[in-house]
Amino acid sequence: MAAPRYTFFATCAPGIEPVLHAEAAALKLGKVERQVGGVRFEGSMRDAWRANLWLRTAVRVLRREARFEAPSESALDAGVAGIDWKAFLTPGGTLWVDAQTKDSALDHSQFLAQRVKDGIVDQVRGDDGTRPSVDRDTADVRVHLHLFKDRATLSVDTSGHSLHRRGWRTAQGRAPLSETLAAAVVLLSDWNRRSPLIDPFCGTGTLLVEGGMIAANLAPGLTRERFGFESWRDHDEPAWQRARAEAQAAMKLPTKLRLIGSDIIQDRLDEAAHHLEIMGLGHLGTLELGDARKFQGRPGWNATVVANMPYGERIGDDVEALHEAFGARLREHSGYSTSILTGSSRLAGLLRLSRPTRHRLLNGGIDCEVVIAAIP
Repeated sequence: MAAPRYTFFATCAPGIEPVLHAEAAALKLGKVERQVGGVRFEGSMRDAWRANLWLRTAVRVLRREARFEAPSESALDAGVAGIDWKAFLTPGGTLWVDAQTKDSALDHSQFLAQRVKDGIVDQVRGDDGTRPSVDRDTADVRVHLHLFKDRATLSVDTSGHSLHRRGWRTAQGRAPLSETLAAAVVLLSDWNRRSPLIDPFCGTGTLLVEGGMIAANLAPGLTRERFGFESWRDHDEPAWQRARAEAQAAMKLPTKLRLIGSDIIQDRLDEAAHHLEIMGLGHLGTLELGDARKFQGRPGWNATVVANMPYGERIGDDVEALHEAFGARLREHSGYSTSILTGSSRLAGLLRLSRPTRHRLLNGGIDCEVVIAAIP
């Protein structure tokens, strides 16, 4: 008997859609389509497992359960009642619902979330009156309602917590870069995954860890403690463990790759070293105190330089001078390439790199640019 097919939507940060689309296509997910805010695809739950395990730039993977017109409360109630929630949830389980609404008659998101929650728990209620309880942080089942122009889409979150929570981070830097965004910066580069990867602003090592995981073909979901679908009532645990084993077998830890990082604060470097060790990448790392304005790579390395440069709340009086000085050092490194996250088009221009490609994205609400260039 063929496995049931579903429609899924993998969400991502604004501007990352092209990178996520390329990832989903490489996974050979079915009918991959780039949309605003993410990528739509079709497949079985096994495909959803693979998406959660392997998509480095996705934030969540939602499984669509129903689409229907919802111009009124009664129409919304009927749509919720039409889904078999007992396939996901037991009377003693936990639930969380979030809702978004735009250009619709039902325009209060908190009310909508409460309405959907009530409909679900009433259906799942046990014979003894036991009902699922609400749990925002560790819910067994997370449900998402999207209402646009009175048309509702109800989805169940297969991921649970955001996929940026890989499980390896033990400390945040002063201005932490999410793991999903760091992966995007690396994937946007021309890095061949064999030459050195250098981060002169490495902080606690997010870019280096994500780069090392990419080079090792290490599925980012393998280090997570749990996914949302593992709590579903109809979850197939033996099949899921086989999927995990396949992902583990695909890992090929490099032995000669160099992950090189520097920072001006030793505590950050210590955390970066710890993060690399957690992921089994410690033997590849070289970390040292250093000022990026004095950056000096070895000639002939043809390395790729990645960085999350100071911007937003990190901006100080000398941020423009920092970009200019760092850009001047980069231009001395013929054969190198870059993928550098900057806080604005103006700051990106101060690097003065030759014929760069600039990729716009949002990071924490800040309109940023990734500067991708080959240094002649």
